[in-house]
Amino acid sequence: MRILIAEDHPDNREMLTRRLERRGYEVHCAENGAIAVEMAKSCAPDLILMDISMPIMSGIEATRVIRQTPDVSAVKIVALTAHAMESARRECMEAGCDDFATKPVDFAGLVALIEKIRGVSALGLNARQIRRSWLARHQGKPRVYANISSWPAAY
Repeated sequence: MRILIAEDHPDNREMLTRRLERRGYEVHCAENGAIAVEMAKSCAPDLILMDISMPIMSGIEATRVIRQTPDVSAVKIVALTAHAMESARRECMEAGCDDFATKPVDFAGLVALIEKIRGVSALGLNARQIRRSWLARHQGKPRVYANISSWPAAY
């Protein structure tokens, strides 16, 4: 999976890049929104992690431009911001972001979000494969769980 990180702080960019590459993702970086728009066109990412507060062009503006660009309008965009208020979340979603994560980044939570967007579990299985595996192990009627996140941790 190819991920574009649009982040103006070098330390945040480096930390996310290093940790995502260790998990096997191909990572590209942009230091402002204008560069992120150009890189979205050139590197065709599967996902953009978009910092909202950046110089030259904000993440909100960059998201709007990307959503209006036919070749990259369908790419998934996750807003990254230190603003955890509902109004900030709403603004990001209205601009065209697919999801929202707050800073400082909870890396495990971010990876779970990336995998959710990708449609894969942390084990590399999709929901149907996980259910089949669970059923095979328990040979009988499964317990009723409200959603996949409430399944037992071992499954």
